[in-house]
Amino acid sequence: MRVLLQRVDKACLKSDEFESKIGFGLLAFVGVSSQDTIFDAKYLAKKIVTLRIFKDEFDKSNLSLLDVNGDIMIVSNFTLQADTRKGTRPDFINAGKSDFAYDLYLKFVEETKKYVRIVETGKFGHHMDIDCKLNGPFSVICESTGREHE
Repeated sequence: MRVLLQRVDKACLKSDEFESKIGFGLLAFVGVSSQDTIFDAKYLAKKIVTLRIFKDEFDKSNLSLLDVNGDIMIVSNFTLQADTRKGTRPDFINAGKSDFAYDLYLKFVEETKKYVRIVETGKFGHHMDIDCKLNGPFSVICESTGREHE
């Protein structure tokens, strides 16, 4: 599982069917691979909310999303699993199939909700327009590959 995190002052997501918004916090794009498990979703949910990427009173990245009581917007994004090492067209062979990826995406959202009071989501597999005001910019890629399995 791969998650692109962006620190934001606010974010707004729109589609034909709905709109969701958050204030200060994180915009998280989640890409599920065919090799991922529930443990990957649990691991990354906890990792992301405890990652110290917010500034403290000394201007150091020393606070987590939990410490700043921030919001999070979680958006599915299979393109994060693209392999671009060969040729000029991204290869998505490693991306999890839709039903499989959807289940793990939901598990990731469920796990995140255990920690964070405001969790907004996009609609899995749908085209969405996303506006955000980046804070920094500060972007981090978090992966579950290579971690110690539970």
